[in-house]
Amino acid sequence: MKKLVPTTLAMVIASLAGNTQAQDASDLNVSAVLNGYYQSADKTLSEKAQGFGLGETELAFSGAIDDAFYGKLTSVIESANGETNYELEEAFLQTLSLPYGFSVRAGRFMSDIGYLNNQHLHTDAFVDRPAVYRAFLGSHYFDDGIRLDYVAPTDIYLAMGIEAFKGQKLQAEALNGDAKSVGAYTLYSKFGGDISESSSWQLGLSYLRNENGQAIVAEHHHEDEGDHDEHEHEEAHGDVHDEHDHGDEGHNHGASFTGKNLFGADFVYKWAPQGNYKYQHLTLSGEYFRLTDTFLADEIEHQPQFDKDHQGWYVSSVYQFSPKWSKGVRYGRIDTYNLHEEELERASLQETELQLSYHHSHFSVIRLQYTHQDGTEMFLPTDENSITLQFIMTLGAHSAHQF
Repeated sequence: MKKLVPTTLAMVIASLAGNTQAQDASDLNVSAVLNGYYQSADKTLSEKAQGFGLGETELAFSGAIDDAFYGKLTSVIESANGETNYELEEAFLQTLSLPYGFSVRAGRFMSDIGYLNNQHLHTDAFVDRPAVYRAFLGSHYFDDGIRLDYVAPTDIYLAMGIEAFKGQKLQAEALNGDAKSVGAYTLYSKFGGDISESSSWQLGLSYLRNENGQAIVAEHHHEDEGDHDEHEHEEAHGDVHDEHDHGDEGHNHGASFTGKNLFGADFVYKWAPQGNYKYQHLTLSGEYFRLTDTFLADEIEHQPQFDKDHQGWYVSSVYQFSPKWSKGVRYGRIDTYNLHEEELERASLQETELQLSYHHSHFSVIRLQYTHQDGTEMFLPTDENSITLQFIMTLGAHSAHQF
């Protein structure tokens, strides 16, 4: 992320406003999402720091370009630890009129893998994404690339797609050689339907191939090679540790753990009386991810010791018990391995979250959340318990949330 230059953002806004003067106001949707918080303690793998700060505050422009294309631009501002950062999160076009259920999206956009990843952070029911998302996808994976989607003409909902991305946000820092310019490919499918007038479900399967995700670990076991080889040995370990540095400083949307293959499965169940979500509804969801081929050993006598997979999952329940109040509970866990002195050491993080949210309207949320973290090794929290008070306010156009 680059430090915000106020004049740059002002020029972007002025340019977009100037280019839309000739359009009808209904042709362009403009919105801003204000996201602020106070947090009592730092949390492991979280970008939110102790004290006051800004989460992802968004400024978005979207609309139909013509009868064939739709476009969207979303910029994000974050502030914590006395530093303000700006990043372009979305800048894409999408086709509107391809035949046979196909569509194409190109530019910068959020990948459609998993259940939560294609949704903006401010739509979440909890303060942070689950730990598995923060570890393997950098909270939410967005990148420069292209997507082909297909929605089948079936009685149940059936969609599938394929994506190709630059992949820099998922790149292992301990790479040996040049990274591939197109580094990440995804395949995914989603299908679901109605159980009754009051309930529905959706199941998703996804796969991500990361050509630049496998960390290279070079070792030397010849004692007579002198200090030079010992120095190379230390540097190799250092690269891997740098890749898995989980400090709280900075705002890096890259993944903390990388590998060649990421497999995912997700399930969502929703209930609302007679399908009316305004007064009461329940959402049950869960996801599981497995990250394989994380380390590639070079010149190591016992290479099988590096054949270890990372995995993580979460389950969540959110119940809106009145038009203005909702409550939720979420439990998640990640199990990973870290290289230390030629051995892979296991580390885990368990996270329990409870939240109570007040919705004055569809455009405003005030949330109080309690988080308990229990971690080992690199995930050992500085404070196991934390309280976060968050507000999320939307100005302007507000698109419908996804299923």
